Order: sequence, then C-alpha cells, then structure tokens
Amino acid sequence: MKKAYFNWSSGKDSSLALYKVLQYKEYQVDKLITNINKDYQRVSMHGLHESLLEAQAKSIGIALEKIEFPADVTMDLYNQKMKEKTSELQLQGYEHAVFGDIFLEDLRNYRDSKLKEVGIAGVYPLWKKDTKKLLYEFLELGFKTITVCVNAKLLGEEFVGRIIDEDFIKDLPENIDVCGENGEFHTFCYDGPIFKTPIKFEIGEKVKRSYTLNKDDSQNCHTSTKEKVKSYDTSFWYCDLHLK
Repeated sequence: MKKAYFNWSSGKDSSLALYKVLQYKEYQVDKLITNINKDYQRVSMHGLHESLLEAQAKSIGIALEKIEFPADVTMDLYNQKMKEKTSELQLQGYEHAVFGDIFLEDLRNYRDSKLKEVGIAGVYPLWKKDTKKLLYEFLELGFKTITVCVNAKLLGEEFVGRIIDEDFIKDLPENIDVCGENGEFHTFCYDGPIFKTPIKFEIGEKVKRSYTLNKDDSQNCHTSTKEKVKSYDTSFWYCDLHLK
C-alpha cells in the first residue's frame, strides 16, 4: 500500500473522501493534517474549535497533526509553512496527499503544483463526481454533519448550525452547490462509518464576522477564484459548537 497523509478539514467532503480512500485499500493513511488558526484555536475557514477536531481524530483512530497559522496569515507565509510541512512529510516517506476537493480546477492545480515541488502527488477520491449524488451517498452511508460556517452574502443566518438532511437540501437556493464546493458553507462531521463513536457536542451561539482583504491581492489566502473572493468571500456566519 502507498503511504499517504490526509488533508483533514473536519467536514463532510473530507469524511466521505477518507471513507472512500480507506475502502480502496490502495493507500495507507496514517496521518491527518489540519490547518489551525492558532490565535483562536480553531480550524481554518470552518471556525471549529480544535477540541472537536481532536475528538474526531480520536474516534477515527488516525493520528492528527496541526499546522498553525496566525489569523492574519499572508499567502507568502502560508506557502512557506506548507512547504516546510510537506517537505518534512516527504522525508518521512509520504508520497501521496489525499484531498476532499470535487471540482475547483484552480485549487487543485495550485495544490498539485506545490506538492510537486517536494515530490508528493495529490489524490482526489471525489474528483469530478456529481455533488448532489455525493451528498446523498454521504447521507445514505450514515454520515451526519452540521453547518458551522456559511457565506453571509449567499446564505442567511438560518443556514448555519443546521443538520444537513433532505430539508436542508430542499431549502438551498438554486445558485448554491449542494456540497458547498464554491465555499458557500462549511461543515463539521460528527458521526458515520469512519467513526468508532459519535462526537457529542452542544450548539452554541451564532456570530457574524467580516474580514478585510489585504490590499495586495496576491497575499490573500483563497480557496476559490480571485473573482469570486473579491465579490463575496469577506463576511461569514459562524455557529459555535462545544464538546460535551
């Protein structure tokens, strides 16, 4: 089996991708890697407290490593720290990095180009799959997930802190991808076939946070295209979760 680490976001796409790669038995995944906002002890982008992330890793049974970034991280700093970590992983014998990405070509190209610099190849178990079919497969497998962050210019407060089910899917506006692949929403997966036991949590307060982009656009850390970020990726609703 090929030695691989998994880029774990704590959400549903990561959970389904990990499930699939473990089923394939082509890769030996023995490490989860997650980016953390060290100023707030939360998963980058998702806003999930790292205590719940740690509970996930414990239930999955795969070792977790965190890469810590400041809240105001620039693209240069991000690239530097990621190259340091991927170089370290390559020296440990990791030749493959698994991601839960589905269809963002620019993001995959970015990931693959950076990994190639250190001799690692990207693996994408969900790539180019129909997102609606993926979400229904996710639910049919018994996974459970809740939204923890939504793009405030695309979805209202009522969409954050919601369990994803048939009603959630029906309530989504037509312009929203059902898997939130364009960054419309992010999730926390708390149960399913990859977990030995469910993660128990309580739902806390909802808050809206807005961010100011760096005047030098090349220093903004994006997960979608620059055009999309400039138009809407600056304001988000978050729902805080507390580990029981």
